[in-house]
Amino acid sequence: MSQPPEAAPPQRSDAAPAPPGAEGGVFWRLGGVLKTVRPHQWVKNVFVLAPVVFAKHIFDPLLLTRAGSAFLVFCLLAGAVYTMNDLADVEADRLHPVKRRRPIASGRVPVGVAKLVASALVVVSLGWAYALAPAFFVVAAAYFGLNLAYSLRLKHVAYLDVGIISTGFVLRVMAGGYATQVSVSSYLLVCTALLALFLGFGKRRHELAAAAHNAGKQRAALEAYTQRGLDIALAITALATIVTYVAYTLDSHTRAFFKTDYLWVSTVFVVLGVGRFLQLVSSRPKSESPTQEMLRDGPFVGIVLLWLVLVMWVVYNLRPA
Repeated sequence: MSQPPEAAPPQRSDAAPAPPGAEGGVFWRLGGVLKTVRPHQWVKNVFVLAPVVFAKHIFDPLLLTRAGSAFLVFCLLAGAVYTMNDLADVEADRLHPVKRRRPIASGRVPVGVAKLVASALVVVSLGWAYALAPAFFVVAAAYFGLNLAYSLRLKHVAYLDVGIISTGFVLRVMAGGYATQVSVSSYLLVCTALLALFLGFGKRRHELAAAAHNAGKQRAALEAYTQRGLDIALAITALATIVTYVAYTLDSHTRAFFKTDYLWVSTVFVVLGVGRFLQLVSSRPKSESPTQEMLRDGPFVGIVLLWLVLVMWVVYNLRPA
């Protein structure tokens, strides 16, 4: 009597999901490329516009055009960095319950295509940066070099990885100043650095809690982090961010420059935003990232918009009686 054929062994749960198939065609792969460069994350590059906004030049057509160009350069450069980061992380991403669905990790975007896209974005963005201003090009190139080092090695060093992310935001602000030839306040640079550190530590805290025993496999630096250490880092950077922002709004030079004593009122929304982000870190364990989640969280987006409206009103319209 013949034996029934053996059942195929079940697939490992940590294997990357099979792509829908080559029959997806060109548009399917192009969609994967678009997803890889993460246009939804480009909102971070609005920090490039900060010098123009806080220098009261946002309605100057020439400066606004140059600032917009600088913003687009950093968007293209960020797309290249995200692509290169996914290339470097492809094996680790295939072990992650959410990141395994990323286009490169899943096979939707072939590695060769991803490398070509990253190279093209780097050439175009840095060429555009040099045409805009040599000093802007230097900062943009430094941003790219720093992120390249991050993707290849430095992201594996706990705390230094978050420091590099923070430095990237500071470079964005500096680049905006060079592109528009607007001086950048030291307060703006310090607030940017502290806020970026806060967001970065929040992301690591979320990743550590979500990864559980697979932390080291999903991100090598997570092995050196502890929840208590990250909670302390979050508390320190949150408080430092708020205190520095309050000091900026109350500074005599700030009040004289904006001709108003009311900018401090916007601190309310800074406190609410910090609190809401901490909520997202602890209450959305299944999301890929709290920094990504905050961009589609209604309350957080509302807080940011209210802060922006209030700041614009105070800086550009309100005058003391």
